[in-house]
Amino acid sequence: MIDYSAQKDSDKSAIDTLYRISTLAGKERNPLIALEGILDEVMNAFGASSVSISLLNADSDKLVIEVERGLAKSSKGFELPRGVGITGWVAMHGEPLLCQDVLLEERYFQLDDRIRCEMAAPLIEGNRTVGALNVDALEANAFSEDDLRLLALMANEASRVLENMWMIQQLRRKAEQLQTLVVVGQDMAGTRKVEEVLESITREALLLLDCSLTAFFLYESESDELKLHSLQDRKGRISHEETLNPSESILGTALRGHRQVQTRNLFRTEEHHFTSLIREKNLHSMLVTPVVYEDQPIGLISLYVDRSHRFNDDERLIAGALADLSAIAIQNARLYGRVFSSEESLRKSERLTTLGTLAAEIAHEIRNPLMVVRLLFDSLELNDGANAHQVKDLSIIREKLKHLDQISGRILDFGKSRESFRVKCHIQDIMSDVALLVRLKLEQSKVTLSTNDITSKCLVFVDKGQIQQAILNLILNALGAMPEGGHLTLETSIEKNKQVHVLVKDSGTGIPEELKSQIFDSFLTARVGGTGLGLTISKRILRAHDGDLELLESTPEGTVFKLSLPISE
Repeated sequence: MIDYSAQKDSDKSAIDTLYRISTLAGKERNPLIALEGILDEVMNAFGASSVSISLLNADSDKLVIEVERGLAKSSKGFELPRGVGITGWVAMHGEPLLCQDVLLEERYFQLDDRIRCEMAAPLIEGNRTVGALNVDALEANAFSEDDLRLLALMANEASRVLENMWMIQQLRRKAEQLQTLVVVGQDMAGTRKVEEVLESITREALLLLDCSLTAFFLYESESDELKLHSLQDRKGRISHEETLNPSESILGTALRGHRQVQTRNLFRTEEHHFTSLIREKNLHSMLVTPVVYEDQPIGLISLYVDRSHRFNDDERLIAGALADLSAIAIQNARLYGRVFSSEESLRKSERLTTLGTLAAEIAHEIRNPLMVVRLLFDSLELNDGANAHQVKDLSIIREKLKHLDQISGRILDFGKSRESFRVKCHIQDIMSDVALLVRLKLEQSKVTLSTNDITSKCLVFVDKGQIQQAILNLILNALGAMPEGGHLTLETSIEKNKQVHVLVKDSGTGIPEELKSQIFDSFLTARVGGTGLGLTISKRILRAHDGDLELLESTPEGTVFKLSLPISE
């Protein structure tokens, strides 16, 4: 006789269990806690010795025990390939399965030698199996077909709960990411320096996509190279240098094709960047996203994780959005830099204009008394009774007075051709006169001077006073770099009978690294009392003579400038 009362109680208990499982989504926000609640309901419903929920890992395509009750502690996190064991078979075929005696079942995979009876039902999301719900007993024939059908209903309800919770969790995550993107965009848009923008990009990419390491490579089109500009991990900025040829790296594929590229196993990929870092930090997977502005590549954002991972569509979309924001921020920072440079140039031009007007006024006022000095000097007839050394000094004074008159005339006649002041002269004569002019200054500064003689004298077609002025500027700068004394060398050499080179070497403290690229800019000086015009004027003089002035090297042990002039035929 059928006991309908017992049947009704059993059905009511099953309905109550299904209801409690369905309400877990509204009670819990954490999917892991919801999974544990489902296990408690299942275990109570069947009086099982152990229960577990295994979920498919999208990266490894294996079943991983996420939560369990009654199994050995070592089972937590255990991975089982799809198709292996009762659980693997259910996950592969998407159908429930009951095994009354595991000792008689070939498909059984032993995880706990005490278990004799097992049943499992698939967890299905949409049309895809995402895991399995397992129930075990210590004795054979512990479960019936009705139990299996009830387990399948519980698994279906649990699947809906998990799907809703995962969807809510993903929506919350997306909302947080979008909010972060907005904040990042605002932050980067207000940043004025490119390097600060790049630091912000790599820092925020770590938070947005939960990476182990992020890097930003800038593309230098002139040299066709990718140069690392920012590298960060969860601890902060990493000091590292890396320059890549795009054709020799997977990064070049993303750069050339303007598309994202990912790899799940860096150890099996013939990749030539971050070789030591990849091993040191055990990095497995990488996503490379190009940063492009108006179809022109700017650089790359590279994301790295310390596990085998396939970046999903959402992650790639977030990386792409970050790259788009980065392109705009970098372009804005570059434009701001150009505007700032233009404003600085305008300010310098205004200062030079003012200085030019003032110089013209001073030159006009100086020229008249200078003419009186020259006339009086010539009328003194100081050569009578003077020795050879004094005669040479008087000759130089006369020449310098003439040079001063030429300078004031040049200021007043600014823009007119200076060809009329140029003559052919020997470079060695210019060097000898310069050495004579500075001999007293060298003694005062406790600086020794050495010069070399080139084998044959060569002629240059120059304004002698201007070339002497250029060399004097270099010597005076050198003396300023040797406040405690030192050694100064003037070397001349001929290159292929086309140019003569003059090297000015000192044993001073050198030029600060941050100023080396700007030393020929007007008004730039690191010396107290300096005007910042000496090198600017010297370079302008040399270029006006079809020559040049350049910095060869500067270290804490000394500085070397090279002055070049064409040889006159």
